[in-house]
Amino acid sequence: MGLELAALTRNPVFRGKGVTDGRGQPVLLIPGFMAGDASLGIMARWLKGTGHHPSRAGIRSNVACSGTTIEALEDRLERLVDRQGRRAAIVGHSRGGSFAKVLARRRPDLVSGIVMLGCPQRDPLAVHPVVRANIEAIAAIGKLGVPGFFSKVCLDGDCCSDFWEQFDAGVPRGVGYVSVYSKTDGVVSWKACLDPAAEQVEVRSSHIGMAMHPDVYRAIADSLAAFRKRDARRKPLDKGATVTPIRRAA
Repeated sequence: MGLELAALTRNPVFRGKGVTDGRGQPVLLIPGFMAGDASLGIMARWLKGTGHHPSRAGIRSNVACSGTTIEALEDRLERLVDRQGRRAAIVGHSRGGSFAKVLARRRPDLVSGIVMLGCPQRDPLAVHPVVRANIEAIAAIGKLGVPGFFSKVCLDGDCCSDFWEQFDAGVPRGVGYVSVYSKTDGVVSWKACLDPAAEQVEVRSSHIGMAMHPDVYRAIADSLAAFRKRDARRKPLDKGATVTPIRRAA
């Protein structure tokens, strides 16, 4: 990780070279398993410096129930799009990529595209045995009723069944879909990241280091530019209008 951060600070992409000005493009950043918004702090500052409008997910540690978390993220997404007057891009690291995919499925009216970093889409539990043990430990804590932790019911019960159905349903047409993976990930099985429906981008990075790897930043910059280009052909949202929370109306 330290070497990857050092490489990033020396790379021209970190200084914005070759990165198209985002012109205020809204970008929601969702951290990975057991991580919080601070893990994507460097990325947020870089996005702001390249003309984008990054927004954090409001997550201190990504270990809560998927069903509860997706509701809170959808609220944040609605407010972000309402402020900026156009669809937002989402960058999700690891477990954060799962939330990005479900948000795109639930609200394609609010999402221009998603970039998933090291997210095991074909098998969410295709992870290193040590990480799998951590997942099971947190699920055990959640089963005891400790607030803020998911439980085993969230993984294979009715608690988050809607979430997993939407995850499996895929990304709708009209929403950009990019999966960044690494064969040197070390945490997530890279083969589980290869959804045939996604644009696949290979980098040589560690799993945690994806949040600060120059090749990943280049892939994000290119993806965001492609999302903007696609959305430029759409009718822009009226900044004076309020985004309708379709889920609540239904």
